[in-house]
Amino acid sequence: MSDAAASALIRVLVVDDSPAACELLTGLLNADPKLEVIGIAGDGEAAVAAAQHLQPDVITMDIHMPRLNGFDATRAIMETAPTRIVMVTASSVPSEIAATFRALESGALTVIAKPPGPGHPLFIAARDELVRTIKLMAEVRVVKRWTPPRAGSASKLPLAVPAAAADVRLVAIGASTGGPLVLQTILSRLRPALKVPIVIVQHISIGFAEGMAQWLGQTSGHVVRVAANGEPMQPGIAYVAPDSVQMGVRAGGLIALTREPPENGFCPSVSHLFRSVAAEYGAHAVGVLLTGMGRDGAEELKAMRQAGALTLVQDSRSAVINGMPGEAVKLGAAAHVLPPESIAATLQRLVRQ
Repeated sequence: MSDAAASALIRVLVVDDSPAACELLTGLLNADPKLEVIGIAGDGEAAVAAAQHLQPDVITMDIHMPRLNGFDATRAIMETAPTRIVMVTASSVPSEIAATFRALESGALTVIAKPPGPGHPLFIAARDELVRTIKLMAEVRVVKRWTPPRAGSASKLPLAVPAAAADVRLVAIGASTGGPLVLQTILSRLRPALKVPIVIVQHISIGFAEGMAQWLGQTSGHVVRVAANGEPMQPGIAYVAPDSVQMGVRAGGLIALTREPPENGFCPSVSHLFRSVAAEYGAHAVGVLLTGMGRDGAEELKAMRQAGALTLVQDSRSAVINGMPGEAVKLGAAAHVLPPESIAATLQRLVRQ
């Protein structure tokens, strides 16, 4: 391999206290021609030292480890040798997954499922997600971790709210990579909770929706739950799309879950949700598109705007990945481009009207 080819490799540090898990992850990552595992650490303290010494491009971080757990190791690495960190968990218990999302508050970029062994029905999907996520994280030029401004600092708010948006009856939010922490920030700032329902599509690993909803509810103070088909949407509640179904809305303010193919590679997809909101709510909705790769939801956010809805897009400075919001801006789908705290403030002001 030439020096130029070698330098193009994404250098990965694997952190896990299980030798079997390390062997599995190392084999999966080294099998990709663009990835190279440059080190393995069996506990949190070793991970901190390896991050400083090896300076990897990306770290895969386990949660439960001796000497120093994944949360504390992540925090220490972000303080001493800031690195792109992907939390990898084998848990399928919602309460344990909810706890795993604490890593985002420590500075990790995302949380994904640890691939099961070869032969498992979910092995290929989990393997592909792991490889795709590490490649995507390596493209983030600078390790970004959005933090809310200090109390009293000014927010960049729209100067005026369009009259057509004054009677808001539903808020629809779409997000992908980097989205959970932004959702937590927005929901945390909606105090008191909005007097309209919120529907959310967040691209997340299969089996993680319930845990993410629990974490969002626990840390934001907002009522958050996974949506059920035919459920009447209630004011002050945020509904998260469940795994592997498309979520939309239908007449009468009901949740509609359907078994349909992925859109833009995702199920649930933001495009499906936004399209149904545009059709059913028109000018009485707000569409919000947050950080994420690709273009899921961008065209449909434009359709919402054309139907009279107010459309808000996360700004590039605060987005971990500016793909989805950037595409929306290019299409003219965004009425306002704002950081998360300003999105929350705008939603509060709209509903007060």
